[in-house]
Amino acid sequence: MTGIELYAPRRPRHRRTWTIAALVLAVVFIVLGQLAGAVPGILLGLLTPEGETVGWQGTAYTLASFAFTAGIVVLWVALFERRGLATIGFNGSGLKRFLRGYVIGLAFLAAVVGIIWALGGYRVEAGGAFAAANVGAALVPIAVLLLGFVIQGSTEEILTRGWLMQVIASRHGLAWGVGLSSALFGLLHAANIDPSPELLTGVLNVVLFGVFIGLYAAREGSLWGVCGWHAAWNWLLGLGFGLEVSGQVIETAPLLVDLGTQTALPWWVTGAAFGPEGSVVTTAVLLIGMAVLIVKGRTRDHGVVAEPAPAEAAG
Repeated sequence: MTGIELYAPRRPRHRRTWTIAALVLAVVFIVLGQLAGAVPGILLGLLTPEGETVGWQGTAYTLASFAFTAGIVVLWVALFERRGLATIGFNGSGLKRFLRGYVIGLAFLAAVVGIIWALGGYRVEAGGAFAAANVGAALVPIAVLLLGFVIQGSTEEILTRGWLMQVIASRHGLAWGVGLSSALFGLLHAANIDPSPELLTGVLNVVLFGVFIGLYAAREGSLWGVCGWHAAWNWLLGLGFGLEVSGQVIETAPLLVDLGTQTALPWWVTGAAFGPEGSVVTTAVLLIGMAVLIVKGRTRDHGVVAEPAPAEAAG
């Protein structure tokens, strides 16, 4: 199937970036955004010259600096492709869809952690923020990082599901849009930890997450819900339970409880160094979620056959 516009109709004045150019530009946009964020971070003392974060404030800055990449994507869409934000998924009922997606994301992550816990995969290493001597001070980084994860998660969705998936789907159909954007999304996480079986499983799960969230966005015909879903998953994973987020550890007391991985269990149960996203439990939960979307949803009902456009633009 070709000519699918996922979020809004394409007008004759709109340009489409060529598929190969879009895949390359997606990486370029990320690199440019990271470079734009790194310089102020180093000058402010929130990042080391090697790019390491300094305390939870550095982590918060790193998450917030994803906004540079989001800004670059929006500028490309507006200035080069001559399109508005509705065409990359920021259309009606934004708050409602975002909050619904956020709640669903929390539920999915809680299910994954709960199942691994039931299998004996975790031990309690410390209490959460409410067990701290100064509860107010302990909650500050958790609240700030919540906003940071909204920016970070939404930026990744803007780039991959809002722009890249939509551009590819408008030429080649939904399957190609979901598949290629998810593959690139997975590759972007391929250097998070040292090569290992859990890294391979984690990357495959990130690709699977991309497929699931791509179907979610297509079924809803909007980007708002998946922005909420993504932000909630990352925040509760790192700041709710103190677990690794795609192999990355956040150095601050979590909200609920600080969990540690039981090394006696096989890595494929807990995800080991990659965190729960490297676990087969996450694989199963995402597959169930995809099955529900496929059975309930009619993703093509949310697509609009594109009108012929005179300008076919390359990057």
